[in-house]
Amino acid sequence: MHLIEPHYSWRHLYISAEDKLSPFYGREYSEFEYTHTIYNYFIHPQWDEFGSPTLYIKILYADYKIKAAVIEMIGEWNDAINNDIMFFKRDVIENLMEQGINRFILLGDNVLNFHASDDCYYEEWSEEAGEGWIAALNFRPHVLQEFCKNNIDFYLVFGGELNDFIWRNYYPVQLIEAVQNIISRRLQ
Repeated sequence: MHLIEPHYSWRHLYISAEDKLSPFYGREYSEFEYTHTIYNYFIHPQWDEFGSPTLYIKILYADYKIKAAVIEMIGEWNDAINNDIMFFKRDVIENLMEQGINRFILLGDNVLNFHASDDCYYEEWSEEAGEGWIAALNFRPHVLQEFCKNNIDFYLVFGGELNDFIWRNYYPVQLIEAVQNIISRRLQ
């Protein structure tokens, strides 16, 4: 797991540690000192910790003019024991929403498991996003099954084209537009 680093091809466009509006503004990273673990497995030091011992993220892109953010995730999403959604919503998402962001793309290629608790924070997030949306791309089938089993699918958009989306071929604004188009087609 220590070899899996956050997507870095967009760093010339956005770096969350240099964004004064980001919850991770001012963070310093080491390329050599591995301090964070997921179940005793070290992870790459570029991932951001937000309060969960098993789930880490990286804001790959945030654009306050188009009101969108792309967030990559790694680890185990555990609401049942660690209440990960509470920390994620309160410490990351609300910060971004205060800056006007209401469209979120969650990249789940590296999310290994999901353990639900209740859907209250998801419902709150969805309501607060208003005209925006929360899209989940490339989450594993068993994670999506858990989303559905626990009614998280009422609040996140996923499935179909979003399940096998080759997002690394896009620039961030193109990705946001492509996801917006998929969501718009579904609503029609």
